[in-house]
Amino acid sequence: MKDLNYMTIAEENLKKIRKGAFLTVKAGNALNTMTIGWVTFGFIWQKPIMMVAVRSSRHTFGIMEAAEDFTVTVPLGDMGKETAFCGSKSGRDLDKFKTGNLEITSGSKVVSPIIKTPGHHYECKIVYRSAMNPAHLDKNYDTTLYPQKDYHTLYFGEILACYETG
Repeated sequence: MKDLNYMTIAEENLKKIRKGAFLTVKAGNALNTMTIGWVTFGFIWQKPIMMVAVRSSRHTFGIMEAAEDFTVTVPLGDMGKETAFCGSKSGRDLDKFKTGNLEITSGSKVVSPIIKTPGHHYECKIVYRSAMNPAHLDKNYDTTLYPQKDYHTLYFGEILACYETG
């Protein structure tokens, strides 16, 4: 494992995340991964922060609400088939890890595991969560991105570890 400075790879990873990354979360016996394409990095509350967005309609949402942390795995190689699978199937209906042939391994600082693949891995402690209020959302975004009115909850995670595995 090679430790990384999250700022050094944030821009590179933003390009890759648009193609799909894995958000993995564990709370108690509940475990799931989903594909994400939206994320922000920043420095808030004097800490390095990653913000992820999860719609309340997703299976992952209930786990996130009970969790204290999450991980994000940004694959270095082509995992388009796997991210497409995890973005189109629900953990309510099947075990994505078994069905999608995804291995996990323990995180170094959090309960939630990472996807065992060459990539950049972020381990984040949830420090703030906020459900979107559509009254404060640009009307064009509301119309184009939320036609079903299934708004996201935003999860702000303090980045506790950032590293690369090969």
